Amino acid sequence: MEGDGLLIKKADLAVESIPYEDEFFEFVTAHDFIEHIPRVIYIPHRRNPFVELMNEIYRVLKVGGLFYSFTPAFPHAAAFQDPTHVNIITEGTFPSYFDDKNRWAEMYGFKGSFQIVEQAWRGPHLVSVLRKTPVA
Repeated sequence: MEGDGLLIKKADLAVESIPYEDEFFEFVTAHDFIEHIPRVIYIPHRRNPFVELMNEIYRVLKVGGLFYSFTPAFPHAAAFQDPTHVNIITEGTFPSYFDDKNRWAEMYGFKGSFQIVEQAWRGPHLVSVLRKTPVA
C-alpha cells in the first residue's frame, strides 16, 4: 500500500520475516505485540517464533538502532488475562537472553546482540529499550 509517500507492508510475524531489507530502520517498535508471538510452534517442524522475530528485528535495524518494546509482563495479571497472550515476558527476558553479555537465546538460534539501554515499569507494562550492537 502506498499513500503520502509511505510504503506499508504486512506480514504474519509469527511465521514470516519482516518484509524489509537488512539494516533498513533506525528504530523498531512493538507496542502490545510481542506477548502474542508464540515461543514454540510445530509447522511443519519445531520453530521458535519469538527468537526468530528477535533475529528479524536485529536484522532490519541499523547498527546502533533501537528496539522499543511495550508489553504487559509478569508478575502483573495483565500478562495472563488476555487469552491470546502466549508469550509471557519478564524483567529478565531481554537482559538474559538477547543482551550483549549473556546471549542465552543463542542456544535457540538467536544471532544478534542488544545492549539493554533501559527497562522500566509503566503500570503492568514493561518498557524495554534495546540498542543493536555488533556480535562480538
